[in-house]
Amino acid sequence: MLKIGLTGGIGSGKSTVAAIFEVLDIPVYYADNVAKQLMQEDESLINSIKINFGESCYEAGKLNRAYLSSIVFNDKSKLGLLNGIVHPATIAHAEKWMKNQTSPYCIKEAALIFESNSNKKLDFVIGVHSPENLRINRIIARNQISESEIKARIDAQMNEAEKMAKCDFVINNDEIELLIHQVLSIHQKLIAKV
Repeated sequence: MLKIGLTGGIGSGKSTVAAIFEVLDIPVYYADNVAKQLMQEDESLINSIKINFGESCYEAGKLNRAYLSSIVFNDKSKLGLLNGIVHPATIAHAEKWMKNQTSPYCIKEAALIFESNSNKKLDFVIGVHSPENLRINRIIARNQISESEIKARIDAQMNEAEKMAKCDFVINNDEIELLIHQVLSIHQKLIAKV
């Protein structure tokens, strides 16, 4: 079974592309969602976050995402520290999940595949590219956060062109080219490699 990464910057449309693969009966591991879940449930992660970022990261037993985001998205060293705490747990969880899949290939959807070096344990990586203005509009509609907060998050991620250059396949999500056609093309190529 092939292990495939699916990545792209915030607001690029990774989840939409992942949902199309799921329609094709390809299992998808949503790393960002699992990371959020682990940050809420894994006691060692919770303790590490509290030690490094303060008790205020949790209120009434719940992760205070807005507070933690305000710290890490304005300081690259603190973002790196948080990623260094969360990524190993998420990567280990993903590897266990992948071992239990029986399809020709499975997908790990994550924004930080190259940044976390998890690409080294994957056979191929698919990138989802979208123009920055579309990404910003999508995030504003979805998350109700300011444009300056979005730009801080975009700036904290790997440069889009650099990320796409590292990918084996690139899906263009510009609202002009159809996603389904692009996904089906990659699906056929991956099936042929199994």
